[in-house]
Amino acid sequence: MPDYKYTAIDRNGAQTSGKIDASSDEQARQKLMARGLMVTSLASDNGAGKAAIAAPSAKKSSFSFGKGKVTPDDVTTMTRQLATLIIAGLPLLRALELIHKQERNPAFKAVLQNVAESVSQGNNLSEALQAHPKVFDKLFVNMVRAGEAGGVLDKVLDRLAKFREKAQRIQKKVKSAMVYPGVVMSVAIIIVYVLMVKVVPAFQKLLDGQKTQMPALTQFVVGISKFLTEYWYATPVLIAGLYFGAKTWLASDKGKEIFDRVIFRLPKVGTFMQIVSVSRFARTFGTLMASGVPILQSIMITRDTLDNVVIANSLVRVHDRVRDGEPLSVPLEQTGVFPQMVTSMIQVGEETGQLPEMLNRVADIYDEEVDNAVTALTSIIEPILIVFLAVVVGTIVLAMFLPLIALITKMTGGS
Repeated sequence: MPDYKYTAIDRNGAQTSGKIDASSDEQARQKLMARGLMVTSLASDNGAGKAAIAAPSAKKSSFSFGKGKVTPDDVTTMTRQLATLIIAGLPLLRALELIHKQERNPAFKAVLQNVAESVSQGNNLSEALQAHPKVFDKLFVNMVRAGEAGGVLDKVLDRLAKFREKAQRIQKKVKSAMVYPGVVMSVAIIIVYVLMVKVVPAFQKLLDGQKTQMPALTQFVVGISKFLTEYWYATPVLIAGLYFGAKTWLASDKGKEIFDRVIFRLPKVGTFMQIVSVSRFARTFGTLMASGVPILQSIMITRDTLDNVVIANSLVRVHDRVRDGEPLSVPLEQTGVFPQMVTSMIQVGEETGQLPEMLNRVADIYDEEVDNAVTALTSIIEPILIVFLAVVVGTIVLAMFLPLIALITKMTGGS
């Protein structure tokens, strides 16, 4: 059994080296891991088959994404595990090693291995995370950096885990509110399509046999039916064109801004979007400041996390005025997109020196408002969709029966 020379990091973060008997590189690594050692280099004693862990590189990072996708749930779970392990007293490298070992997502496992290797080579955790911007965003990296600088990484990770858990809970509530309307609209489209390509042509043959003059509404519906039947290939092309056209337009700065402004002005829907955006703003901003990130940097990081362009653009102006010495509450109120209650609570937080706590309190309040807004929005959308479906189907049915009614009337009058 050949000997292997190794260099590794022990549970206390100290570097150690030595030899180990193993039949292969993999067995040597497993034996060392069982001892609680994180291998940094490994080579056979005779010099053949040298295997060393390289520094993190862009190649490794891109390769990890080829194996799958890292989801927000994966990152949240990892954050909670890392916070728990560090609070329990485990060294950072050992905690990363344990999390990497039990991770089942191949893509995320490769990322965690890269992060652990970077930390083992002396880099800070924030530097290791920054090498994977598609997995760890600016908010995550800056909070970890602030925790490292203040010597409170365990508390910051715990705060970050709670933030991500609450943010995902709100996101899931919003998505669940859209499920019912989506299902109803899908069913409505299928019903209308079946009516137009199956039922309407059957009625048209009946009417053609009677040589009856069709009303304008009937001619209109029959014309659409003929188009869908004869030019069936145009339907998916049209749908795809509309989808990708809308997607491209919304991807542009101008298109997204116009869309968000329109959404903000819609009854109920605008209020709902405002509540969700304000909740996310307060939670993100409060978490950053509580973690020790400077206020100006916190404003810009929060801006990058917001989906709504209207609020995000307003924070740029807020940043500039706070930089010039104004208190945060004044420019926030003058943007016109934040409710009076929010700016008032922020003002109180500034005056009492408890701005992070007040921001998180605002977020808690608006998290509860999201539940109420979801219920209210669903209760409004449901009847609107039912009425819409009834009008569309009713119009098609009416268009088909109008000529039949005229024919029956004519035959009855003639007798």
